[in-house]
Amino acid sequence: MDNFLNEYSRFVDNVTSDESKDLAKLIVRLIELNNQGINVARLLTGTIGAASEGGEFAEIVKKTIFQGKPVTEDNLFHMKRELGDEMWYWMQKCMALDIDPKEVIEENIRKLEARYPGGFEVARSEVRQEGDL
Repeated sequence: MDNFLNEYSRFVDNVTSDESKDLAKLIVRLIELNNQGINVARLLTGTIGAASEGGEFAEIVKKTIFQGKPVTEDNLFHMKRELGDEMWYWMQKCMALDIDPKEVIEENIRKLEARYPGGFEVARSEVRQEGDL
């Protein structure tokens, strides 16, 4: 098993970018992005924070669905607060990219209306048109 893990470790290293392995190269890349108008500090704050808060919200949902946690006013309030935290980090990402939050929502509506013109259909969710990300 040790040989397998050593081989896998080499594989992982081989398919990992230099910026993911080397602090100096990462710093150069962060500066490049900053110079292109991306507020990297806000982008990292928003991205890592949103992932963390999404995990906290998912933990509540997991316990409610799979572990029998009751749906109480306290639990709903907790979920509401976590959703607020997710929105705070979402706004950080919009600010980092200098994107109008209203435009993000409007573009999402256009994308989903094009994907589901008559409402949700499983087939449309699994087979996308070219350019539908």
